[in-house]
Amino acid sequence: MIAACTTRQSESPTGQAVQTVRLAELVGGLSYALDLTEGLPPGHATRCCWIGMHIAKEIQLPEQQFSDLYYTLLLKDAGCSSNAARVFELYANDDRAIKRDYASVNNRSFVALAKFVIGHLAPEAPLVEKLRRFALLAMRGEKIQSDLVAARCQRGSDIALEMGFSPETAAAIEALGEYWDGRGRPRGLKGTDIPMNSRIALLAQVVEVFWSLGGPQEALACAQERSGTWFDPNLVRALQLAAAKPGFWQHLASRELSTRVARLEPVNRVIIADEARCDVIARAFARVIDAKSPFTFGHSTRVARYADAIARQLGMQPKNRRWLRRAALLHDIGKLGISNALLDKPGKLTPAEYAKIKEHSRLSGEILCRIPLFREFADIGRSHHERLDGKGYPLGLQGEQINLETRIVTVADIFDALTAERPYRGALPVREALALMAKDRGIALDPECLDALHAVLPSLNV
Repeated sequence: MIAACTTRQSESPTGQAVQTVRLAELVGGLSYALDLTEGLPPGHATRCCWIGMHIAKEIQLPEQQFSDLYYTLLLKDAGCSSNAARVFELYANDDRAIKRDYASVNNRSFVALAKFVIGHLAPEAPLVEKLRRFALLAMRGEKIQSDLVAARCQRGSDIALEMGFSPETAAAIEALGEYWDGRGRPRGLKGTDIPMNSRIALLAQVVEVFWSLGGPQEALACAQERSGTWFDPNLVRALQLAAAKPGFWQHLASRELSTRVARLEPVNRVIIADEARCDVIARAFARVIDAKSPFTFGHSTRVARYADAIARQLGMQPKNRRWLRRAALLHDIGKLGISNALLDKPGKLTPAEYAKIKEHSRLSGEILCRIPLFREFADIGRSHHERLDGKGYPLGLQGEQINLETRIVTVADIFDALTAERPYRGALPVREALALMAKDRGIALDPECLDALHAVLPSLNV
């Protein structure tokens, strides 16, 4: 069970404690959700930020670029969910495991690439199907990989702009797949044509991956080996200087790393996340969540819309509804940590697979607990699959143990799930969906919330 989240006291529309926070803390917390989508160890982006910012110090990066780099490093994976479904479609395997393992592959080596593909391709498929997929990747691999990188980088750039970050930060994220020798993706930029912050971020993320796998020596060896091909040689030398200083590697494994990284943000460029900025970030991250699977596209936004209408019908005040909309937008953030092999499976889930799917609500609670100002939504993220009769998950809460806001999101979530297409069935007509939900009236679902849903549907044009 997750420990209760705490915040510094201030006035809140819900009667809960909230806080005004530095944007760096907010984005740093969200980066943990992006780490899950990539299958990388929690804290990957935070460690990349530590590495990249110290490289920037060694080359005396100008102040404005230094600030832009900070957010580039934390948000570099903002587009990672956009290609998860395609990776699963190609490999018929866990997209998170594929992304994780590919991060350490030398993609210049045909032998290494072939070994990787063979080891990850459709583990449960018959041999003829594996051969078909292998032939496809062999013939079209370059184009496929370019498309995957382009989708990820462009989407990440768009998300950064949507959140209100600078065009320079967005441009650096867009060019993250470019290599120093011009053989990167998606545009084949070369040398100094690649934004400096893209070059730093690429080096930092590869160094972090190899540090996680084999420690400092392996990380530095990889950087040196790829100097002049993947990496700017001047940045590799700067990395070596930074790595030789006391505490550089030790702090990567420190429990206080998030606090240390937050302090790296340029003091004169600290941005405070006000109410409007939090709304924007919640909406943007809802799109990151929903991009994970084509079957959940727009789900979080619709759930927020339905939940807001139900809350309005129940007489909830506007300031409370604003809080609830954010919670609804982020309720499924834990799905970023679930494989598309499960989310997009066309057939019935096995009991073991269903148990893994159910983990998303626990993950939602854990992720939201990490994020200042959003941690007050953790109960909704964790508990939106609880039932009034105590037969829900993950905690088996019942009756009054489930707060009203969670009950509202639960009704909105189920209604959208039933009326949207899923891999195992088509979308149900509204009347049929409501009839199914009526069977759980007072058993799983709150009767007042159900009545409110019925009342507002005409105004929602559903």
